[in-house]
Amino acid sequence: MVGERIWAHWRLAYVKDAAKNEGCVFCEAPAAGDDAETLIVHRDRRCFVILNLYPYTNGHLMVSPYDHLPRLQDLDSGTVGEMMALAQRSMDVLDEVYAPEGYNVGVNQGRVAGAGVEGHIHLHVVPRWGGDTNYMPVLADTRVMPQLLGESYRTIKAGFG
Repeated sequence: MVGERIWAHWRLAYVKDAAKNEGCVFCEAPAAGDDAETLIVHRDRRCFVILNLYPYTNGHLMVSPYDHLPRLQDLDSGTVGEMMALAQRSMDVLDEVYAPEGYNVGVNQGRVAGAGVEGHIHLHVVPRWGGDTNYMPVLADTRVMPQLLGESYRTIKAGFG
């Protein structure tokens, strides 16, 4: 394998977007009004559920409040409650459409904690399967995704009904 390359063309868009650091995807996506284009799979009163454009695994969802606030403790209790209820519903949908063996659910608050969008708090719901982690992320900084993002959107959107 010496000298071989695996091209992860989608990483360039991620790197360029991260370098710009302009705008807020969690404000712009719901305002755009095109849920299929922006990958919003469900909207509720205070929060919405969106596919991660750069997922760790297929079905990687994020639950975000509409309010642009940087910290979990800045949200009112109703919004926090809705975020958690949508995380639960997201897991139910993912159980139905993908049957994962487990989940990582969490918040990365602040840049040092890994927040890619630190100005707008959001909750990650990452479905997991045995063997979904392999040498690719470690050696090649590349994830192997078994399903295209558009197919993931259609599958999950149908699960939300």
